[in-house]
Amino acid sequence: MDAFSQDFRDQFQNLLAWRRDVRRFRTDPVDEALLMQCLDTFRLAPSVGLSEPWRVVRIQSAAMRTKAIENYQTANAKALDGYTGEKAELYAGLKLSGMQEAPEHIAVFCDDATSKGSGLGATTMPEMRRYSVVGAVNLMWLMARSLGLGMGWVSILDASKLSADLDVPEDWSLIAYLCIGWPEENSTTPELQTKGWETRQTALNIETR
Repeated sequence: MDAFSQDFRDQFQNLLAWRRDVRRFRTDPVDEALLMQCLDTFRLAPSVGLSEPWRVVRIQSAAMRTKAIENYQTANAKALDGYTGEKAELYAGLKLSGMQEAPEHIAVFCDDATSKGSGLGATTMPEMRRYSVVGAVNLMWLMARSLGLGMGWVSILDASKLSADLDVPEDWSLIAYLCIGWPEENSTTPELQTKGWETRQTALNIETR
């Protein structure tokens, strides 16, 4: 493969900068072909032993979405109780989920018991299957952003309850609950940074041995 052009590399750098965790969505529906284009990136993702352990569940029923949102609300209230003082005030003012507005909800699991790949690379480090799923999610995130879509990763959840509500196999572990849709606005600065929750590193600390 020939090297990519400088223009492509510049655009790719922009894509990395514009890939943000979106929590503020418009309610406009996402065209089915665009959503499938995003999901198809899973087929391009690397995976340990070529095990392709990702399992994708699209959540469309109003009843299941309600359960997922209530799951988040309960977990979020519990998380708030863990903070005091200024951090509690900051936390209470953060919008940490776009589940109410986002037109698409996707739950991504790792099949920890898959026989595909014959255990190559996962016998010594079984967590590599889950890392593979995370890598695949990141590819999908970049594709969504390149199409103008936003994606938000909701991690304030009771994963066991959500898995039970979705009635997935016991060997499936929840990796990501994703909200997908058109963002209300675009920014290269994380909202957690603008709200004063945390600051982003300006340089990577690399150690040598």
